[in-house]
Amino acid sequence: MKTYNNKTSYTKKKDQVSNWYIIDAENKILGRLAKTVAEVISGKLKVNYVPYMDMGDNVVIINAKKIAVSGNKEEDKLYHHHSGFPGGLKTATLKQLRAKDARKVLENAISGMTPKTRMGKAMLKKVHIFNDANHKYQSKELKTLKVEE
Repeated sequence: MKTYNNKTSYTKKKDQVSNWYIIDAENKILGRLAKTVAEVISGKLKVNYVPYMDMGDNVVIINAKKIAVSGNKEEDKLYHHHSGFPGGLKTATLKQLRAKDARKVLENAISGMTPKTRMGKAMLKKVHIFNDANHKYQSKELKTLKVEE
């Protein structure tokens, strides 16, 4: 007669290894890049993923100024935020927001694909966006991450 070992193994925080990835955003489509980054920082690509633990990896994104969008989104896509005061609604196009700070465009896209909880805020802290190729994580061992075209 066979006996079965029905023991469930649980993922522990101390067993987690956090990797560092680098993505060159030059001529990459905004939404596809954001989807890839959201998957990596959430840890959903890992074999031992559990939804109750922060298992994501760190991602460094360079050349955020040179990201690509399709169609007329440069002029048509609008970003809204409110100051909290009456009449405080501010609206900017993608072109205006990119001219002011190109990192905000990527931050908005990635945050839209993560949970709006404490875990989501912890995930967003693992994204490091830079407008050009210079970044402060040169000393880390960065693996290149491919983004689908």
